[in-house]
Amino acid sequence: MKTIFGHNVQTDIIILYFAEAVTVFLLAYAALAWGIAQGVPMDQGRAAIAACLLAVASGLAAGASGLYQPAVLARGRPLPGTAVVAALMLAVAAWLCVVLVGSASASIASLAAAASLMLGAVTGLLLARLAHAMATRRGLLRRRLLILGEPDAAPDAPRFELLFVPPGSAEPLHPQRLRQVWAVIVRDPAVLDPALRRDCRQAGVRVLSAEEFDECRLQRVQCDRLPKDWLAAARSARQSRAEAALRRGFDIALAASLLLFTLPVMLLTAIAIRCDSRGPVFYRQARTGLRGCTFNLYKFRSMVVDAEAGGAPRWATPHDPRATRVGRIIRLTRIDELPQLLNVLRGEMSMVGPRPERPGFVEQLGAVIPHYHDRASVKPGITGWAQVNHPYGASVEDARMKLAYDLYYIRHRSLFLDLLILVATVRVVLFREGAR
Repeated sequence: MKTIFGHNVQTDIIILYFAEAVTVFLLAYAALAWGIAQGVPMDQGRAAIAACLLAVASGLAAGASGLYQPAVLARGRPLPGTAVVAALMLAVAAWLCVVLVGSASASIASLAAAASLMLGAVTGLLLARLAHAMATRRGLLRRRLLILGEPDAAPDAPRFELLFVPPGSAEPLHPQRLRQVWAVIVRDPAVLDPALRRDCRQAGVRVLSAEEFDECRLQRVQCDRLPKDWLAAARSARQSRAEAALRRGFDIALAASLLLFTLPVMLLTAIAIRCDSRGPVFYRQARTGLRGCTFNLYKFRSMVVDAEAGGAPRWATPHDPRATRVGRIIRLTRIDELPQLLNVLRGEMSMVGPRPERPGFVEQLGAVIPHYHDRASVKPGITGWAQVNHPYGASVEDARMKLAYDLYYIRHRSLFLDLLILVATVRVVLFREGAR
């Protein structure tokens, strides 16, 4: 497991990503070289650039289609749906690469070049994943953990090889042995022997408590074990002005682009809502935002008018009877969320962050879940770490689990993590994960 801009990424996924990129580049370039020999109007230099662009795009397509999901990696082969989506994305990426760096003078030749690129990309992904599956089965990608304690206190770590050192035993902790492990797990790193801590630092070995290891492995925090002042050390609290300006500029550019791109869909949705049921096209609802301030969130109306009789907030349920015919469709496809891009442009929301909750639910959940109000330390977002890792929740326990992911995001927030979330959001939308 590696830390990249504060975010913990599994080492085997990093290895798989680079293996796929290299394999896709080599096979895509070979396919284009063969096409050039057959008369495709493209020189070797442009072929190398196109293959390089496709190698980068293949990783984005794999992430956006869910090929890096634990369930897919555990199977050793992609699920049919993810494979089809990944292939379609690679087809589009291959065509764009040809248009950007190739010659569009002969359309048939351009299609042939795009087909060659796609063939090389798909073959590269398959070969890289086959090699990764074989290496996983043979245990070549497993990392060693040194546990200072008895085996009965071992953490649940199926991807790791566990080495136990009984308390008081010093011989197995020789510096040479430390270089063979990924991390040392102790109950309380604060009381670790200074000499051992020095040896670990010199060997480049992390020293973690069981809770810290679980946070790295599961990519969520244990809310009930966080100290009161944990926010002071969070990455979101140390955001520089330059990073804040870059994040705001990115939000504006992406929100404006998506508004222009989805404008036809939004116009058709507005007409369908108006024809389907009485009531306004848009729906405004009070939500809690940054530092607890309340703002009006915009959505396409997907439920009947007066869906909440008496004004009491209610959780949405599967096949909610309050949803209209058009509402069921736009909720499943997440089209009802598109007007929130206006909230992003107004500065009330960000593209990525914890989902804004209703004040009534915030008060209710804050009374029973520790640190629930800490979500308000950053702007709420249209998508977030909780949304791409946990399905829609309609209970206190679901809210507790989503908070564990939200607080992890706040603790490790970075533009890199934002990018990963945006890529994963494509998977959530395409496969309608958690939609109600």
